[in-house]
Amino acid sequence: MYIWELILIAVSLSADAFAVSMCRGLEMRRVNVRHAFVIALFFGLFQAAMPVIGYFAAKLVADYITAYDHWIAFGLLTLLGAKMIYDGIKEGVEERKRREAKKLTETASVTPDTDGETAPEEASGANSVPPSSCACKGDVAAGAAREKLDIKKLLVMSVATSIDALAIGVTFAFLNVNLWLAVSLIGGITFALSLTGVFLGHCIGAKFKDKATVFGGVVLVLIGLKILLEHLGVISF
Repeated sequence: MYIWELILIAVSLSADAFAVSMCRGLEMRRVNVRHAFVIALFFGLFQAAMPVIGYFAAKLVADYITAYDHWIAFGLLTLLGAKMIYDGIKEGVEERKRREAKKLTETASVTPDTDGETAPEEASGANSVPPSSCACKGDVAAGAAREKLDIKKLLVMSVATSIDALAIGVTFAFLNVNLWLAVSLIGGITFALSLTGVFLGHCIGAKFKDKATVFGGVVLVLIGLKILLEHLGVISF
């Protein structure tokens, strides 16, 4: 397997981690560089470790299924890619629904006044809540809670976003792959993209996370198809 293929696989696998990192950055009132580094480190380490586990687990049975290894690689990559495409499209649909619901809520909060003009319902003056109210204090407390890095939650997210990498490790066992180069690329690229994702999320939100997931899925499907066609002698690189 060529290094450019490994790089494409690494970028595809990091799509989920990139999207989650963007969401975490979106929640931050201000970017905490230390937190961003820890988030990226967790995602990178787990993405690098999972293929190693999958590789050595598959090596135990590799001798018995070498005649079908290319079909296994194709099947796994296609399934993973299809799942990523489906998840990305689904996320895009749900995000559009959330935006539409938000617009409807904002429209409903504006009512016509006696002159036929529109004015916010809460602009009643006497019933307005002062800045020092308990509601404001509650918002500040909620924001402070979001700023705290939850290691347990981060651990769960790291495992969840790296499950696909476990299956990729299985495919590596049936292909001519330098495992340590592959996992170094996967871990390094995931770390870099996750770190970038935190800052991008803080700046522009999670607008493109669904598109990134779909793109990653398409890449995995195409690589799986290339592997199959190469082994069948249809194409040669």
